This record gives sequence, C-alpha cells and structure tokens, in this order.
Amino acid sequence: MVPAHVKSYPDGLPIGEHWVPCEHSDPIVFPYDSSVIGHAPVGSVQHAIQALDAAQEVRQPTARLSTGTRRSILMAVHGKLTAVREELENLLVLETGKPLVDCRVEVARTLTTWAAAAEEVAHSHGETVPLDLQPSGEGMIGYWTRKPAGIIVGIAGFNYPLLLASHKLAPALAAGCPIILKPAPNTPLTTLWAVHLIRQALTEHEVSAATVQLVTGGIKVGETLVADPRAAVVSFTGSAAVGHRIAKNAAPRKAVLELGSNTGFIVAGDARIEDAVDAVIRGGFYANGQACISVQRVIVEAKVADEFQRQLLARLDEVIVGDPRSPETRVAPLINAASTERIMTWIHQAVDCGAQILHGGTLQGASILPTVISQVPTEANLWCQEIFGPVICLHRVPDLDTAFELVNDSRYGLQAAIYSTNLKTAFRAIEELDVGGVVVNEIPGFRSDIMPYGGVKDSGIGREGPRFAMEEFTVTRMAIIRP
Repeated sequence: MVPAHVKSYPDGLPIGEHWVPCEHSDPIVFPYDSSVIGHAPVGSVQHAIQALDAAQEVRQPTARLSTGTRRSILMAVHGKLTAVREELENLLVLETGKPLVDCRVEVARTLTTWAAAAEEVAHSHGETVPLDLQPSGEGMIGYWTRKPAGIIVGIAGFNYPLLLASHKLAPALAAGCPIILKPAPNTPLTTLWAVHLIRQALTEHEVSAATVQLVTGGIKVGETLVADPRAAVVSFTGSAAVGHRIAKNAAPRKAVLELGSNTGFIVAGDARIEDAVDAVIRGGFYANGQACISVQRVIVEAKVADEFQRQLLARLDEVIVGDPRSPETRVAPLINAASTERIMTWIHQAVDCGAQILHGGTLQGASILPTVISQVPTEANLWCQEIFGPVICLHRVPDLDTAFELVNDSRYGLQAAIYSTNLKTAFRAIEELDVGGVVVNEIPGFRSDIMPYGGVKDSGIGREGPRFAMEEFTVTRMAIIRP
C-alpha cells in the first residue's frame, strides 16, 4: 500500500477568483496496486458554465496584458514548479503508474515548456504588407499583427497529465488568452496542484486568477465547454474517436487535435543494427508503452531481419518489469485493467490469425510483459490500431518501397522513424512518409518541446510547441492605412 497523497492545494475546483466546492469526489488509485492515493473533485455542467462566464469576464483584461507581464508570469510559474519538482515527480508516479524515470522526464520537459513559452512571448509579431502591389493601394500602409483568439478550452490526456496540460496552459498565457483546462478523470491531481501554483503567480502579478481555471467531470462537462460559442479554440490531446467528436461539437470554431498513432519504425538494410535495436528498446516501452509515438510497427528489410530479431530478443531482459517507484523499473501496470484486457484480447486475436509471439505476451502480476510479436496480419487490431501498451509488432519486407508503403498504409500519421546510413534514404523518408514528423536514426518518440508537434490524417490537426501553439491560439489582424 502507498501513503495517501498529501494535498498541497485547496478543496474544490479553481473556478473564477476562488476554489468552489464540489458535491462529489472520485478516488484516484495507484495503478500498481489499486490503492487509493487521494480523492479528486468531480465537476458538473454548472461548474463548466461558471468557468466560461468567468473566462469571458477576464478575456479583454488578459488580452491587454503587456509582453513583459506575460513573460514574468510564465517565468514565475517555472520557478514555482521547479521548487516542488521532486514532489511532482512522485505524485505523477502514483496517479499515472508510469515508472519514476519517465515521470522525471515529464517534469523536466514541463519546465522546458514553461521557459520556452516565456521566451516566445517576445517573438509573437507580424509584418508589413506591400499594398502598393496593386494600383489601388499606392500610397497606403499595411501591416498585420497577431491578437489573442479568446477563451481556450484545453483537454489533456492521462498519460502525461502535467506536460500535456502545460502545452496548453503556457502558450495560452503567452498569447494573452484565458484558459479553462479539463484534465483526464483518472489523473487530475498533479494538474490541480500545478494550476494552484499558476493562479498564485497570476495573483502575485495582480492578474485575475480566473485567467486559468480547471474543471473536472464527465462527458457532459466536456461537451459543455467545447460547444459553447465563447470558446474560441479547443485544444485536445487524446484518442482519435474522441477528437473527431470534439471537432464536430466545436465547429465552426478552431479545434487543435493531437490524437493517436500506430508508429512506424523502418530498419533499412544498411542500418547499424545495434543502434536500431537500442532504439526499439528505448522507444517501445517507455511510459509503459502508453505514448502515442512509442514504437509499435517495426518494419525491417529482409536481408537484416534475422540479425535484428536476434539482437532485439537478446536485450529484452533489460526492460525491467516491476514497481514504478523504483528507478530501475521500465514497465509497470497500465493505467487501468480495461486497457490491459483490451491489449491482451488483441494479442490473442492476432495469434489466432497466425501471429507468433517471440517474447512476452503474458502478464506478470498486473503488468503486460514487454512483448514482441511477428507475422501480425496488417488487418489485425494489433497492427492497424493504436496499441498504447508495451507491445511491438515485427514485419519483414523485401525492400524499402514496401516499407514506405506499409508505414503510409495507416489511418494515422503522427511521427515515424527510419534507421539508415544512407543520406539519400533518409531524405526520401522525410519526403515520402505521410506523417507530421520523420525521425532519422533516433526513436520516433523523440520530441523537443519547442518543435512543431502534431500529425496528419487521424492523428490530428494543428501543431503544439509554445511558438506553434501560440499561433493556433491567436488570429491575424490586418491594418490598412491611407495617410
């Protein structure tokens, strides 16, 4: 059993200037042993409306905040999060069940995101337009600037709750937009604490706490936030199915969607096999495989497939399964039993269709052992859907043409990777793979928090990263002047 989470923020939900009470709360459990670590307030539709009303009241004052004030607030938040860094890491382990090593990475990346957003504030500007290109514009002056779009609704996933929330919160503040955040129901605690610290930073700068609000709750709460015409932009991270519904409910207003994937990883015949194997070990099982750009579909040219498979299987014992609180653990139980049952069902279905389990495929306690499966039919869920667990599918192909076709033959397109020592092959992958990001000689899960991040097809629309999210959260305003 683990000790209960010691709350470092008020009761209720941060709505308006204060924390408002909630009639109901839900237990938050540690996925490793199902012990209760704390209770989270459960919001209602009325809470969502109250938050929208408060955001509307502060919309104009927030938009008028100076560049210097916004930068100072963002750096203050960075400082407050840094001061409780270790406590945030430990709480993330308890509510997500991710190994400690991954939670440390999440907090480090969160701090980078806030610092980067603070720097991007000074870079948000427009440019002049030569109106005299047409005779009617002779003697006129034209320029455009970026203005805050308005209220942002941010909805974050469970797997990286603090980081995903920060990729919505920090750019919204940087852009001058009030934001209402809805965290995932089973991982709200770290985000509640972070929002408390953000609101402290706001009030210390004499800015309304209502600039950043948080509402928990079920589908009705989310639909209320998304469908309200006062919400200028909805930024969502989660499954494709939910993302599609959000886009429909938000229309015609903007939806920024970072959805799922079934990441392709190509091993070319000229690749350094040891490096490619190392990448699969690092990129296939981090965060218990619950990352949308973790390695899923490994496509290997036939001439090196046997050697690649041999080296990969020889190293799988390095992926230690155990208690996520241990620094040595790399795989622990998934977020809930339903996720585990779904993946095990998909494994059994693939085997029934001819797939061969090379390693794992069973449970150790509540954890799925690191699993490698070959000969998975391309129409099987294990291949064509997003696994979101510690399972890798191996597929050998005769040539790179077939490899590229297989990666692109997917409803998803977030990021993909290729290992090759041939520069021509690398640039071909960059040109031909139908994804939002192509990674050469590194794991497809590589993400710098300052780069444009997002996908194509069912992997979403729009881009995250402070600079690019700020562009999503602002609109251009054209100025046309005849002196």
